[in-house]
Amino acid sequence: MENIGKVSHWVFHLGDTRLVVNSTTLMMTWVVIGLVLAFALIATRGRAMVPGPWQQLAEFLVQWFRELVRDALGEAYEERYFTLICGMFIFLLLCNWVGVLPGLEEPTKDINTTLGLGIMGFIIAHGTAIKVKGLKQYLKEYFEPMFFLMPLNVVGEVAKVISISFRLFGNIIGGSIIIVVVTHLVYGLLLPPFLYGFFGLFVGTVQAFVFTMLTLVYISVQIR
Repeated sequence: MENIGKVSHWVFHLGDTRLVVNSTTLMMTWVVIGLVLAFALIATRGRAMVPGPWQQLAEFLVQWFRELVRDALGEAYEERYFTLICGMFIFLLLCNWVGVLPGLEEPTKDINTTLGLGIMGFIIAHGTAIKVKGLKQYLKEYFEPMFFLMPLNVVGEVAKVISISFRLFGNIIGGSIIIVVVTHLVYGLLLPPFLYGFFGLFVGTVQAFVFTMLTLVYISVQIR
């Protein structure tokens, strides 16, 4: 947490192209991917009619998000999108929680992570809209209700990506800054453990759910 202002980089050269990678974000992302895979293996290993706690948790998440996607998109798109929405929530949840562990940092504390996920949702939503409505109808909607409002409609769609990405990034990085400041003020006594739990677990859970639901809503708006 104390290294908020320090960014470690890996630099790669591909011919004349110089690629700079945030090594901490990259490693933490792979840690989270490993945790997601571990959860999937544990939850599905030895499945039984009387489920264990991990299987119960997995079944609850699958059923919950299946119903949310069905309500938002309808049965026709349920199977296509519920795995995306459920997987996104689990990934973001673990990204936000992993910073509670000593020595680890949240990948969502890097704007590149949240912006990348926001752009992915944007591409999926608008790609689906083009497939469902056709390119002509999709483009026509940008000129409604008046043709001269087209620039505002375009800006509005781009603003959704910025809004959803910076909301998650701001909440995670803001919580980290507050924890660092309070820790130095009280010399690591009493409050910091509570703040780790509040910002890491509670706020992290809320923000993962908000980001996931906004992505679902954006997809729903595009196909209606």
